[in-house]
Amino acid sequence: MVFKFIKYTQPAWQFNITPKSCGPFASCSITEEKLNNECVDNSYQTQSAKLADTAYSLWNKGELLQSTAEELKQLEKLPEPTLYDEYIFVQKYWGTAWVLFALLIRLITFKNIFKEIKAFRASRNIKQVNAYNNPVKYKDYETFESSLIKSNPSVAVIIPTLNRYQYLKDALHDLENQSYKNFMVIVVDQSEDFNGKFYNQFSLDIHVYSQKEKKLWTARNSAVKQSKEDYLLFFDDDSRVAPNWIYEHLKCIDFFTADISAGVSLAEQGQKIPANYSFFRWADQFDSGNAMVKRTVFKSIGLFDEQFNGMRMGDGEFGLRAYINGFKSISNPKASRIHLKAGTGGLREMGSWDGFRPKKWFAPKPVPSVIYLYKKYFPKHLYKNAILIGIILSNIFYKHKRSRNMLLLSVALSIIKSPLLYIQYCRSKKIANKMLQSAGAI
Repeated sequence: MVFKFIKYTQPAWQFNITPKSCGPFASCSITEEKLNNECVDNSYQTQSAKLADTAYSLWNKGELLQSTAEELKQLEKLPEPTLYDEYIFVQKYWGTAWVLFALLIRLITFKNIFKEIKAFRASRNIKQVNAYNNPVKYKDYETFESSLIKSNPSVAVIIPTLNRYQYLKDALHDLENQSYKNFMVIVVDQSEDFNGKFYNQFSLDIHVYSQKEKKLWTARNSAVKQSKEDYLLFFDDDSRVAPNWIYEHLKCIDFFTADISAGVSLAEQGQKIPANYSFFRWADQFDSGNAMVKRTVFKSIGLFDEQFNGMRMGDGEFGLRAYINGFKSISNPKASRIHLKAGTGGLREMGSWDGFRPKKWFAPKPVPSVIYLYKKYFPKHLYKNAILIGIILSNIFYKHKRSRNMLLLSVALSIIKSPLLYIQYCRSKKIANKMLQSAGAI
């Protein structure tokens, strides 16, 4: 990413990393030829900032930008954005709270106070924008006749479950009502009181495997190994989907020539779809409760990382690994699910924490798998900021992260709690380093 200040706002954003084969939106590159056809923000002082800002804006609107190695080289030859450009970028897309946060971090890390305050003050007149206004509309999608669907490929729907028969019943009934019929279902049941007869009530081609170990990623990997289908659709047991769910995943992969259709997830029935979930775009997250993946992806990059068993971010690791290896993943609003987030069962019974909110005072913070993921894939300046920001934001509800007052309050609370936070971090880092050694990453 051309803008260095993104380390204060989105340090763990996968597009900060250039994939091995370039590809989707690599390093926010956009050529000057493309720039001439777009609305350019002339508030920036440098050409590199104008190019990067335009690319970032288009990405947020769903433009499926791709970069070549030559385009990246051209961008690297340009002068870097100025300090003033950096503050504009943060103010424009994240607002005053995050500009203040960036200024605070830079001042306490001994940056030139006069230059920082001058650039900060100069950016105050920049208005924050809604990055998702006027998204790209792929009008041809609605009338697109998918040759993939016409070929009627077999799909494997993979569901790991644990003590959730009540929720699983509704999920399987939704599968019975699918408009696309050529699919089978693999359930890896880890329930303590396994009930094989439960599955007899469904009119589905269903294959059930009992797994005594309560390990989510082991369950999904076992299902992948048991299946033979070229299209694998991952589903959670506490979800509800529409009758066209499988159909829309296949159509998306065909229309965009994608490798992954990353369906969106809504927390409750009737919830308003968040702006960035309402249109097609490059996916910046992988949700293993609603995603279709070509088998070729697994053949190339391997299965899910089982070191995430009992922890968090196994989804993120797989999605990031696929992106780095050049596979195309599309965020698909047409294949949404309602995620009921059952209060019991599933991951909640596997000893897992929220990524940055452990239940016990002296428990590792963040979850060791978070450090493992960030340290394995991101350069030092990004993963350290990702952990720092995550810890700071853990003091407030996620919905308040753009509130200036709440963000500053959270910073203050982090300073007060810093001795405890340091102990928790050291414990987490120790476990994460062992995980990295097991993975051969250090």
